[in-house]
Amino acid sequence: MPPAARPIEMDDGARLRTWTTGAHTGRGLPLVLLHGGPGLADHLAPVAALVDDLCPAHRYDQRGTGGSGWAGTHTIARHVRDLASLLDAWGHRRVILAGHSYGSQLAGYFLLAHPERVAGLIGIAPFLEPWRAADRAAQRARRTAAQQARLVELEKRAARGEAEEIEYLTLSWFTDHADPDRAWEWALASARALRPVNSPMNSQLNAATRADPLDAHVDELAARLPPGSMIVGGSGDSRPADALRRTGARLGCAVVIVRATRFRPAGRPVGVPAARARAGQTPPYRWRRAATLSRAPGGRAAAACRGTWPRRRGGSGRRCRWPGR
Repeated sequence: MPPAARPIEMDDGARLRTWTTGAHTGRGLPLVLLHGGPGLADHLAPVAALVDDLCPAHRYDQRGTGGSGWAGTHTIARHVRDLASLLDAWGHRRVILAGHSYGSQLAGYFLLAHPERVAGLIGIAPFLEPWRAADRAAQRARRTAAQQARLVELEKRAARGEAEEIEYLTLSWFTDHADPDRAWEWALASARALRPVNSPMNSQLNAATRADPLDAHVDELAARLPPGSMIVGGSGDSRPADALRRTGARLGCAVVIVRATRFRPAGRPVGVPAARARAGQTPPYRWRRAATLSRAPGGRAAAACRGTWPRRRGGSGRRCRWPGR
């Protein structure tokens, strides 16, 4: 049974829908998942399930999305303040942040504002350099000429009906997926589930990140990034893996590129064989397993929620530094 949602009120009266899952073992630090967008509701429930026996995992709909109803001007400072308020409501002094796409940007801005509250950071597809031209080229290559023409046609329309909006989102998102056989199916499901998209929120927050880009704070980010932090990407993502590696080099953190996979907008990892996905079986690459994450130097990434250096890849087995920072 899905966990019950809990609304939490912010200092301005906005009520954000939240979920908490996972084991309160006293061992792993709490994990907070920050969904992408901006303008989409939370879609990371399947990711939270990957660590449900290790640590508590928190998710929430950002204000103005999903079950977090709100109308107003969106700013980075307001969203950073929301996250700080949520940590207080959950009773956590320090947490591990895991952000997907825009969520990784939000995690970065939060780190700049509250470094004392971030014990670790996992960025899924974050970028600190120009990458959109390469991404657009890769996505165009995955569409037929007819699909690209239809996308442009729908994009230019001042208003789209419900069916046209779903078609537009599906055409926009199916090229995100590494598996061409199921890409359209997954994107269509996402387009139906993640409606409506908060377009004003998207425009306002994208403008805010352009006005004060994280690129302008690279040195400060690198200095404040906790030990063991990491970047995760997929080799089948249209967004260039080499850009992620360069971002990791600039920040001085580990980068893991998972072969032929990325997280789809509605949360299920792609690249899983169809039979396994239909059976609902766990994907073979779990963040918390050393087989996936100990590619980082010293196995630090595998310690993200467990709090130890894995011995199998040369780690010492000692407690990692996150709990003691």
